[in-house]
Amino acid sequence: MTDKPHTGPTVAEIQEIIRERYFESDNDRGTGGTFLYFMEEVGELATALANNNKRRSEPTQAERDNLVEEFADVIAWLCTLANINGVDLSEALTKYTDSSRVEGVKD
Repeated sequence: MTDKPHTGPTVAEIQEIIRERYFESDNDRGTGGTFLYFMEEVGELATALANNNKRRSEPTQAERDNLVEEFADVIAWLCTLANINGVDLSEALTKYTDSSRVEGVKD
């Protein structure tokens, strides 16, 4: 038997989990309030990235764990924003998976 790498949940599965758990309260909060929470998490991710890259030595395990957690939080809040605004993130990501739509590279 060969070992298959763990691929984790799909974007659609993550978005659905977030919808099932949080949609009612997220929708009540609305886009404006939810966007503020999303930006707070982006700020926390920026801090974690800075902490992981501020020196030449490897980050501590605690710093690395925090970085992983902050990426997860940003993804969860992005799913929330998509959910309350009726956006299917899997569909949105075809912008990057459909070769006829992918254009250029940002410098």
